[in-house]
Order: sequence, then structure tokens, then C-alpha cells
Amino acid sequence: MCLFQSTARRLVSQVHCGLKASSSKKQKFCLEMARPSSNMADFREVFAKAKHIAIITGAGVSAESGVPTFRGAGGFWRKWQAQELATPGAFARNPSRVWEFYHYRREVMLSKHPNPAHIAIAECEKRLSKQGRSVVVITQNIDELHRKAGTKHLLEIHGSLFKTRCTSCGNVAANYKSPICPALAGKGAPDPDTEDAAIPVEDLPQCEEDSCNGLLRPHVVWFGEALDPGVLTAVEKELDICDLCLVVGTSSVVYPAAMFAPQVSARGVPVAEFNMETTPATNRFRFHFPGPCGTTLPPALARHETEIIS
Repeated sequence: MCLFQSTARRLVSQVHCGLKASSSKKQKFCLEMARPSSNMADFREVFAKAKHIAIITGAGVSAESGVPTFRGAGGFWRKWQAQELATPGAFARNPSRVWEFYHYRREVMLSKHPNPAHIAIAECEKRLSKQGRSVVVITQNIDELHRKAGTKHLLEIHGSLFKTRCTSCGNVAANYKSPICPALAGKGAPDPDTEDAAIPVEDLPQCEEDSCNGLLRPHVVWFGEALDPGVLTAVEKELDICDLCLVVGTSSVVYPAAMFAPQVSARGVPVAEFNMETTPATNRFRFHFPGPCGTTLPPALARHETEIIS
């Protein structure tokens, strides 16, 4: 996470500079910044010329597939919110409860399908690759719906619900078992009156690598943990070469992902935000398209009349 720390501090001050009660020239400049455009025709002209497109996605793109976000009012599993369970400390204290939570989320996701936004992104990537153009998806989501839709060039900065990591040997592996282990079958009900299953550690998911038998944990980035430096390096490389950036279904408040698009915008690259409402970063961008991503994104990424398909 140190990769972006200095940039993050600079961008935070830029985004919020208009909120301070001051008569300084700096505040005046911020208040007079041009509002982002919602002109789809203008965006489409930029899109038609772009060679390297970076698409940053958040929970909003998956919410339209019925994926619970566990954020805001009512975002509880039993009597806990995600930030109370998705921590190393919570797992150390009660691995059974944490695994029940993630087992529930895995089972829910097995019944969900990509929506028109996921499909539009995947189809755009496939089409543009035939033209020598590239699309990369940088997602905060752990649900794998982009992968399910067919996206190939995918950077999952927060990990995946369908990968595990051994707490003993560190092995990371894909895991789509349902249930992930026999002891979790039928467990994980979200109702607040549900009692914890209190599954013994030896009956929770175990590592199968070379008879390790270590306790597995979800391969996701928990609160208080650093993002994978290898993934961050890959993200930085993509943001350095992109000539168009889309921000789709993200609140732009969770760092370090919140600074990715403002960082791109700061070097003059067009950024288009597709979200239900404005965010703290909206006025940093050239375009803003309000509404459900599944409605606004497909026409934005559809084949442009100038595209040549061989």
C-alpha cells in the first residue's frame, strides 16, 4: 500500500479542498471547477480513439446481480457487519464464525449471475482485442462475476471468495466446492437469531497441499491487511499506460482504490464515472453518467461506428 501513499495524501487534499470554510484562491478554484459532462456522444468519441482502457469496478456493479454489499444501514450478517468479521483478529478468535459468514457468501454467489454491465465489459474486451486495443478490469469485488461474464484481463485487488490460503504453508488455491467442507453444510444462515455452529478447527476447511492439513482462510484482503504488492504493481502499470479510464459502481471512498482514477485524471487522461449518484471524486472527472450501471454501461461500450471489425 505504500506504493500510492504519497499520491493518496495529495489527492485527498485535492478532492476535499472545497469543503473547508476559507476564502482562499484555492477554495475559489475548487468551487469553479467544471462539472463533469453527461454527454454520451462526447464520451463515445473518446472511447472510439482509446487504445488502452482501464475499468475500475466496485460493489455497485454487482449489486444489480443481487449481491449483498454488507455496507450501510441494514448491512448485517446475523448481528455483525462485515468489518467486524473480515479481520485477522476475528478469524483468530472465532474461525468457525468467520467461515460460516464466508460460506454463506460463497453459497449466495453460486446462485448469482453477471448482469448487463459485467457482460458489456467482457464483450467490449473481446471485441477490442481483435483490433489491437486492450481492456483491463481492476475490481474491488471478490465475487468473480467479471470472470463468470468472460473477462480475461482481470486484477482482483481484494482477492476472491473462491480462493483459499493456508494459514500454515501459505498455499493459495482456487476452491469452488459446495459446501467447502462437510461441517459447513447447511450452516451460515444470516438470521440474527441463528446460533453459531461452533465448528471445531479440525473440521473447518483444511489444506490439501502435500498433506499439510493447515487451517485454510478465505483468500481475501481483510480490514487491517495490506493489499498484495504484486497486484498493486500490476495496477500501477495499467494506469500508467491507459488513455481512458472508467469508474463503475464504486463510491470512491475506499483506499487505495479510491485514488486510482483521480491519479489518472491528474495526468490529463479522460475519466468517466458510471454510478447511481455522485461521489467525492466526481468533480475530478471529465464524464459522469448517473443511473444503474447495467443500463448506462452497455450503450457506452457498444461497438462504435468507426470501429473496423475484421
